[in-house]
Amino acid sequence: MKPTLQVRLTQRLALTPQLQQSIRLLQLSTLELHQEVAQMLDQNPFLESEEEPASPFESPLERPAADRKAEADGADTDGAADGDALDTSGSAAADGLAELRGEDFGNAEREDWANGTEGDDFDGIRETPAAASGGEGDEPAHEHGAAATTLAEHLRAQVVGMRLDDDERAALEALIESLDADGYLADALEEIGQRLADMSGATDAESRQALGERLRCALAWLQSLDPPGVGARDLGECLCLQLRARPKGPARGLALRIAAQHLEALAQRDLRRLGALTGASEELVREAQAMIVACEPRPARAFAATDNRVVVPDVIVRKSGRGLAVALNADVLPKLRINDLYARALRGRRGADGQAELGARLQEARWFMRNVQQRFETILRVAKAIVERQKGFFAHGAIAMKPLVLREIAEELGLHESTISRVTSAKYMATPLGTFELKYFFGSSLATEAGGSASSTAVRALIRQLVDAEDAAKPLSDGVIARLLEEQGIQVARRTVAKYREALKIAPANLRRAV
Repeated sequence: MKPTLQVRLTQRLALTPQLQQSIRLLQLSTLELHQEVAQMLDQNPFLESEEEPASPFESPLERPAADRKAEADGADTDGAADGDALDTSGSAAADGLAELRGEDFGNAEREDWANGTEGDDFDGIRETPAAASGGEGDEPAHEHGAAATTLAEHLRAQVVGMRLDDDERAALEALIESLDADGYLADALEEIGQRLADMSGATDAESRQALGERLRCALAWLQSLDPPGVGARDLGECLCLQLRARPKGPARGLALRIAAQHLEALAQRDLRRLGALTGASEELVREAQAMIVACEPRPARAFAATDNRVVVPDVIVRKSGRGLAVALNADVLPKLRINDLYARALRGRRGADGQAELGARLQEARWFMRNVQQRFETILRVAKAIVERQKGFFAHGAIAMKPLVLREIAEELGLHESTISRVTSAKYMATPLGTFELKYFFGSSLATEAGGSASSTAVRALIRQLVDAEDAAKPLSDGVIARLLEEQGIQVARRTVAKYREALKIAPANLRRAV
């Protein structure tokens, strides 16, 4: 074959460093973005944080003309005005986000959202607006729970007043150290005794036997402490420890027997079986059951470490007249600017050694500012589009949510679906109804008899309403719920109802039945 030369003209997207940075910043959460900003402030001397509460961003286009001209004279390494180069890169980044193919940087995190099949699997995080946005008197998030007492500290405080010798205190301390997060004894007494024997060097049988006796006594002391039920080795023992503190009577005796021997039947709420197993009347079984239900299955619940992290919204939606106003949360906007002193010093070093490298750092700082600003502009555009599509939600709640998939927002804004997916991941919107992740407003559609569609989020809200209004003595099964939804014009299969019910953390009908 004869070699030939061919000229071919093609178009392709160049993933420039600034475009890659823009894409990466877009998918970061608010916390991750602030960490990125802090890192950039440490690394780039030309970038500084704006202390005075001025404009959220100070780009070259927003500054006085004289300052823009002065900075443009010395920033480009080739002697050209870097303001023009920056504008070109900024537009390239904006166009690149709109045209970027999914395979270049990975498809959307949930590709099945494109056809609206599984967008309903994600529940929005909902909080009260006050808790989400914070108030003037709110404490910093890291201070919440700082002074909380742990279970071990609570127990040791009670041990101080007990008359115990050193060996007995050591045995009791070993048991306290063996408690799990729920207040149960995680290890068997034999294992704890073996560890203590190895530590103390007790090898003879008599010493080990004495150690075992001390542990059994220490266990009795531990189980007598507050909270009731602490130190139990299983659920039955935990319930029995709490029941023994109740006044004596037939109901308490039956409750102790059920907790020790028939917990499985109690969990199934099978009162007839419990009556047959215990020989007690149905009324007495109900009294015993109520006494057991009043117990705490997790004695250490009050001392459990809670996650006190506050979700800070990126976007705030407020009612404005008859409409809705959508705005960025000013508290999450990084306030950045170029250090004028360093920029002028660089301009005065034109042609000097190292000027090219410093010029690149200055341009890097400007790129970063533009990309951060573009990130928030894109989030705001997407949020406004979501609010416009879901006006019914803000007026009537989740029951009025409309079907929505990523593709619809992407087509409306001229962006790629992967960009919308990045924008809606770990970004939150504070609304009059609470704080939700942006993904909460997306959901697949279910057919209706009228030929329209209903959002899966609205269907879940209907299921919640039906379960809340059901007769506790005759709870609705998944099939009955499916039939009731069909009567309202929504066609949904029983297995779909079961899927939504489990997502809502609603127990099956047999476990919801009142006893």
